[in-house]
Amino acid sequence: MSILDKINSSNDIKKLNSADLVPLCGEIRQFLIDNVSKTGGHLASNLGTVELTVALHRVYDSSKDRIIFDVGHQSYTHKIISGRRDSFSTLRQHDGLSGFPKPYESDDDAFIAGHASSSVSTALGMAKARSIRKENYDVVAVIGDGAATGGLALEGIENAAACGEPLVIILNDNKMSISENVGGFAKMLQRMRVRPAYLNFKQKYRRVMSRTPLLYEMTHNMKELVKAKLIHDNVFSEMGFHYMGPIDGHDVGLLEQCIRWARDTRMPVLLHTVTVKGKGYKPAEEHPDIFHGVGAFDALTGAVKASDRDYSAVFGETLCALAGKNGNVCALTAAMADGTGLHTFAEMYPKRFFDVGICEGHAVSMAGGMAKQGLIPVFAVYSSFLQRGFDMLIQDISLLKLHAVFAVDRAGLVGNDGETHHGVFDVGYLRTVPGMTVLCPASFAELSAMLELAVNELDGPVAVRYPRGGEGEYKGLSLEAECVLSEGGDISLVGYGQHINEIIKAAALLREKGIAAEVIKLGCLTGECYEKTLASVKKTGRLIVAEECAEPGCLGRCIMSEIALKGYTPLRAELVNLGSGIVKQGTVKELYKDTGLDAQSIALRAEKLVRGDR
Repeated sequence: MSILDKINSSNDIKKLNSADLVPLCGEIRQFLIDNVSKTGGHLASNLGTVELTVALHRVYDSSKDRIIFDVGHQSYTHKIISGRRDSFSTLRQHDGLSGFPKPYESDDDAFIAGHASSSVSTALGMAKARSIRKENYDVVAVIGDGAATGGLALEGIENAAACGEPLVIILNDNKMSISENVGGFAKMLQRMRVRPAYLNFKQKYRRVMSRTPLLYEMTHNMKELVKAKLIHDNVFSEMGFHYMGPIDGHDVGLLEQCIRWARDTRMPVLLHTVTVKGKGYKPAEEHPDIFHGVGAFDALTGAVKASDRDYSAVFGETLCALAGKNGNVCALTAAMADGTGLHTFAEMYPKRFFDVGICEGHAVSMAGGMAKQGLIPVFAVYSSFLQRGFDMLIQDISLLKLHAVFAVDRAGLVGNDGETHHGVFDVGYLRTVPGMTVLCPASFAELSAMLELAVNELDGPVAVRYPRGGEGEYKGLSLEAECVLSEGGDISLVGYGQHINEIIKAAALLREKGIAAEVIKLGCLTGECYEKTLASVKKTGRLIVAEECAEPGCLGRCIMSEIALKGYTPLRAELVNLGSGIVKQGTVKELYKDTGLDAQSIALRAEKLVRGDR
């Protein structure tokens, strides 16, 4: 029996001898490689935190103590240790194990964690609750150096240091977020990594002082002098943390010792660990960006299946072409240059490319400043991440009617990353921003044309939203706000974006049953025009608006209101969308079926409307 086979709960690891820990870490690494190569997932970050997670579970009881991972994609080893090894083959699959911590999945998961930079704030809130309720448990936040660049993380760190609440923050420093880290915070950590001598001095000093308290008073000033000389630029100590590090994040014995010591100080402690992203698997060590979030791959060779051309690539190619013709076009990203297709732009126009780190709100405000002074900023950002910049969209873009373009990637369902990453709210919130134009391409050709329109012809803020992955059967090109794709007199089917493919398929299924559906594709989601939709509804008397978005704020309700205001009654209509709940993980095809957005479900509902069977 392997050592890993003995670990069936978070407490089993505490029963092991120290000599078992190094081979256990090796077994966990191989387990991760074998499983993620089949399911896909976040591999490099998890290979880098094996020893750290093992050490955490040796010190803390995750069923009672609160371990907050930031970002949660580094929690795979935690899941394996806390009793979910046998279900790991279902990782990120439909109805399977989540790729992020989920409290409803296990009591060992302290908090949901899909977006970066929130761990310290959450952990401090839990520590405060512990003190107020006079309960007995420990709180630790594990935050990567990439996530620590986010403004929310810095706010939490500042407050945690000032309040004095017993709390441990482990800064997992691997010099990477998804791509290589950028900015002043990363440079500061780089300087601190070259001063490990301080930790060695502090450990020896503590051992001696524990036996001779009187000597402590005599040598305290000397220690402070040495400390100031070796880590004079340590902002954490100056803020009020007891700083430890940097230490080797792959020395499991040292990690356990330091984490235990940090816990027992009963004060705010920041433990700085240095790890290697992708540790122990050469392909991931050499290409941590590729193996950050990876699909299925060959575990022996590390060969990753070549990706098909997708919307992000088309966006990147088009923006490069536009920048070649207009020197005012600039690109911004929040640590997602590769994911948003901007890597080529960064190489071609380095002086007009800006990676701001995990700081979406800052990127929006920066775009506002650029636009005010005559540039044309294009901020490429995932839909669910743009939620962080909503205030700035209004305050720093809309109020001055600034011409900034927001390339909203991953709009709609994103698949196996699940509920924290689905881009299903942007339709509702973007349409509330005064002056915002929201364009929604349904093909590669439309994305290129709409991006050019947004950059060169439209005024004010413009959002171009497009999905993850490749295009469907519809490959047309229309820049109209409304476009009738097929005519019919029995029912009107309205949709937009990539999901129009399901509506086209639904219309084909209806034709087989003798029902003529009129299909209307919306290319612009703002303006409240709907002339062709209203004309179609007046003709058919029946309507389905199908949308890959959450029901609150959905476009269908606006269309229904417009129909009512125009007095087009009686009307038989239904709204088909993702509802008001949270959509789980799974392939987009599986989730369409779950939520009734697939062609068969739409056709069935349309048939019932036409036949008069509610």
